[in-house]
Order: sequence, then C-alpha cells, then structure tokens
Amino acid sequence: MTEFERVLVNSFNAYIKEKGIRAISYRLKQHRFTSQFLDVLVDSLDPDLYLGIECKSISVDKGANALYFSQHFTVDKKGIHQIERISDYLNRSGRKGFLAVELRLGTGREREAYMVPWEELEKFYRTKNLKLTVEEIRSFPEIKRNGKDYTINPREWERKNR
Repeated sequence: MTEFERVLVNSFNAYIKEKGIRAISYRLKQHRFTSQFLDVLVDSLDPDLYLGIECKSISVDKGANALYFSQHFTVDKKGIHQIERISDYLNRSGRKGFLAVELRLGTGREREAYMVPWEELEKFYRTKNLKLTVEEIRSFPEIKRNGKDYTINPREWERKNR
C-alpha cells in the first residue's frame, strides 16, 4: 500500500467516524498473481459513499507533466486495459468511481491531490487521448489537505464535476 492510499483510507475512516455514518473504507490486499480491481473501496448504504477509487501518483518535481494511459496503467494478460477492467467492475458493482491523482512537487513542498470522476477519465480514454496533463488534472476537484490527512467531501467532488 502506498502512503497516498493509506492516508486516503485513514482520512475516509476519520470522516465516516466524525459524521457517524455506517460505512468503512479499506484497501484490499494485493496478491502477487491476481489483479486488484481498485486501490481503495468505501462500502456504505449511502450511495454518495459507495465508492471505488484508483490511486495514481506522479512526480512533477522530476519532470512528469502528465499521467499517461500507457505508462501509468496496466494491461492484463488478455490485453484488457486497466481503465476498461475498472470501468466494468464499477458498472457491475454500482459503485461511483474516481481516480485520485497525487502530484508530488518535491522536497519541502506539500503534495497536491485531485479527484477525477471516473466518467471523465473514461471520456479521455475512449476519445484516444493518451494522457491527462497536470493542467487537466488540476482542473478537477482538489482533495484538500488537513495537516497530514485529507479532507473528505464526496458530494463536493461530484458537484464540481467539469
């Protein structure tokens, strides 16, 4: 589990506890020879919190200027792209999907994170755009920092959908 995923799960669980919501956020254990559908799952009867989140992190300080669909996502043995696999899982499970993107800005600078609604990511992928630029990522709702944690607000992420 990456630090970003761990902090996101902890932030969701703190939000759930604070609001008194019957829900739980967790990270499925990844096994060596089986593919994992998503990085973070949130289970709740509240449809705003029945979520599947894929996490990606790019190092802007080391020159990354985009999240590339060929480089940052996998293709399985059957030739199925990770975006297609996740889309199928989200459609069949009824979960709302998001791509959480962390931008690492370098030593001494806070990281930024953004929540891309899965439908928007699918549009980029289906129109044969090969990447999401850092500028495009920053046009999506930011996951605000609260100290070392994130402020969780799923309704805000949906409302600010481009």
